[in-house]
Amino acid sequence: QVRLVESGGGWVQPGGSLRLSCAASGSIFSTAVMGWYRQAPGKQRELVARIISGGGTIYADSVKGRFTISKDNAKNTVYLQMNSLKPEDTAVYYCNAVPQRYPWGQGTQVTVSS
Repeated sequence: QVRLVESGGGWVQPGGSLRLSCAASGSIFSTAVMGWYRQAPGKQRELVARIISGGGTIYADSVKGRFTISKDNAKNTVYLQMNSLKPEDTAVYYCNAVPQRYPWGQGTQVTVSS
């Protein structure tokens, strides 16, 4: 079974950048779509970016133009480059298939504040 481990979160000031990584213990080659989700305190988990096997990407309006999702199949790793971060981006970030297929990892906390 695939196990997902997210990393790369931290504290950053508004306007800053972070790069998140999601390493899969098993092959995700066969997964058609992988995505990054986030959950802010008191809110439901939401999908913010997805990447299909051919490389196409789709973003939520709230992150479009600021976040970039990518995938390295050889490393079984999915990335999320986050630029121009805003306080409202503060959340725990998770990766998974779209729709969710694998057990959730522990996530990685992103805090944007001055």
